[in-house]
Amino acid sequence: MIEFLKAFLFGIVEGITEWLPISSTGHMILLDEFVELKVSREFYGMFQVVIQLGAIMAVVLLFWGKIFPLGKSEKGIYLKKDIMSLWGKILVACVPAAIVGILFDEVFEALFYNPVCVSIALIVFGIAFIIIETANKNKKFKVNSMGELTYTLALAIGLFQLIAAVFPGTSRSGATIVGALILGVSRVVAAEFTFYLAIPVMFGASLLKILKFGFAFTGTELAILAIGMVTAFAVSLFVIKFLMGYIKKHDFKVFGWYRIVLGIAVLVYFAIFA
Repeated sequence: MIEFLKAFLFGIVEGITEWLPISSTGHMILLDEFVELKVSREFYGMFQVVIQLGAIMAVVLLFWGKIFPLGKSEKGIYLKKDIMSLWGKILVACVPAAIVGILFDEVFEALFYNPVCVSIALIVFGIAFIIIETANKNKKFKVNSMGELTYTLALAIGLFQLIAAVFPGTSRSGATIVGALILGVSRVVAAEFTFYLAIPVMFGASLLKILKFGFAFTGTELAILAIGMVTAFAVSLFVIKFLMGYIKKHDFKVFGWYRIVLGIAVLVYFAIFA
């Protein structure tokens, strides 16, 4: 029973930190220190990736009308050209991270998935948020709607997402939002496009992890995975709505400061207790 409660807690943390640009990896490392799941390391490695599927389903539900490419008229079913174009941009943006992830995921995980590297990434991108948002103060953005986002810009944002694929703690959403802001994309469009990018990225990453782990789940493992995913889904619904409302009136500086404080806290904790 206690493991199910832990899975519930992991789902809450995943649902909050996946969408806020504060690094779900950094939080999961800390949470694992204090609330360790009594499962095999192989299962845990798979769990912390596949739990993201719950968070992704929240994006699919909330933005269904903006991402589902089929429409219906008196003449029958038709493809919505603007949404097909959007999916083209999403796939273009995902190519760099997908290639690197498939080829070098285990290498980068072995090299950089540790408290020091994660902390450095938290701090560096926290500083980046503060610097960029300070520079953007009273500045007009070049791209203020999803339709204005070009394939070239989408690919450029995808290259920033590549940073998150290499360095855990960067935050996938953090890297893409920072990149989009640098390229002149508005905060709302940057956040929304980041949500869309997560759909193929997380589905792909989860599929690879499940195939690698295999399908020989125990009943307890299945329950833990289900609880984590369902919780992440429910929490994500609220967090995504909160973030989209928040950035219409505020910038990302507060998340930058939070990342810096968290990064320092992780460094100090592991320096003392490791």
